[in-house]
Amino acid sequence: MRQLVERLLGRRSAVPERAGGTAYRSASCVPLRPADVRTRRFGRTRLGRRGLDPDEVLTFLDRVAAELADAQRAAERARGETHRIKDALRRWQSEQAQARDLLRNANQRPAGYRPAPAPGPALLPYR
Repeated sequence: MRQLVERLLGRRSAVPERAGGTAYRSASCVPLRPADVRTRRFGRTRLGRRGLDPDEVLTFLDRVAAELADAQRAAERARGETHRIKDALRRWQSEQAQARDLLRNANQRPAGYRPAPAPGPALLPYR
């Protein structure tokens, strides 16, 4: 709907969209790393000590960096667990396919096989 309104009004979206509906990211938008946060320095304001307390800023940056590092470690553990589960699933699927093929091959009849005729009804003597 938004795209229709923008087209009718002659406006273009500020963020281009992909076919999947998500916005493109520019090449300069890289993921934030703990080292980026730790090495970030704020400039001093003019006129002396006006502005933020540098010690508070550094304390906060250290806290953010620690939390970001924890989040990245948790994400890495989750990726490892996902990889382990996918490998186990692939192995299980392969085993199931092999068992199915063995069972199918065991139930196949050799070429030229004819089953024995079914026995007919028992003949009783005529009286």
